[in-house]
Amino acid sequence: MSTVRSLLQHPRSGALAVAVASAFCFGGSGPFAKPLINAGIPPLQVAWLRLAGGALLMLPFAVRHAAVVRREPKLLLGYGVFAVAGVQACYFAAIARIPVSVALLIEFLGPVLVLGWIRFVQRRPVSRSAAVGVVVALAGLACVVEVWSGLTFDPLGLLLGLAAAACQAAYFVLSDSRAEADPRALTSYGLLVGALVVAVIARPWEIEWSRLAGQVQLAGYAVPALVCAAWVVLVGTVLAYLTGIVAVRRLSAPVAGAVAFLEPVVATVLAWSLLAEHLGPVQLVGGALILAGAFIAQRTAPDKPGERELLGV
Repeated sequence: MSTVRSLLQHPRSGALAVAVASAFCFGGSGPFAKPLINAGIPPLQVAWLRLAGGALLMLPFAVRHAAVVRREPKLLLGYGVFAVAGVQACYFAAIARIPVSVALLIEFLGPVLVLGWIRFVQRRPVSRSAAVGVVVALAGLACVVEVWSGLTFDPLGLLLGLAAAACQAAYFVLSDSRAEADPRALTSYGLLVGALVVAVIARPWEIEWSRLAGQVQLAGYAVPALVCAAWVVLVGTVLAYLTGIVAVRRLSAPVAGAVAFLEPVVATVLAWSLLAEHLGPVQLVGGALILAGAFIAQRTAPDKPGERELLGV
């Protein structure tokens, strides 16, 4: 906490390095959560553990910014329900069925879905570059799932990945562009609302806590399940969001957003080294196309400065 506070007080002190660290933390949540799922803890309960643990540790920020509840209740509710609860629940359910990297790449189609909503639902024109971004991203998705082979991954897992992207897109479609909130308040209350929403469907009172006292398989070794759980909560949630706040505040939104696209790269490398999940050459090219297309779409979609960069998983 003291390190983050120090960085907040020194605007140019390693801000880019902090943004990279945030992408690493967010990207590592899936590879460390999947061993818990493989050990028999349902994905929704793992998602709840992450959100509840993060909300508890960020409770001081919620107390400090309690006034935001009166000022921006719709913003906090929308962020908690869609950007936090919806994204986390769908993403964790997806990685139980498909590789971590594939699920995260599909989730990064969120900006593409926003453009689709603008063009086909609101019937508003989009720029030519936006259309190019959509086409590139969809071509990449076709390569990742290898549609010519009849889909090589679990269809339900792919749909859950798309649902995570849709939840992210829904938040931006529904949020009021005039609303503003401190990123720390948005994060702390988002995690709190998300934990409450996911609790309804995850039923955390039924968690088999004995499984957390056991061991899981990670990189071919048996490690304590609590190590993975602690990583998901402390590194993949709290540290990820706090470093993300620093990056958003000290870098421009375009730079911070660009660095955030390292998350799927980190997830792919960690999933390969820790979970032995491999993507073929065509799928790797497809992943690059998805990121390129989503990046173009993000640059052209209406945005609220500083918020998109806080939507990592």
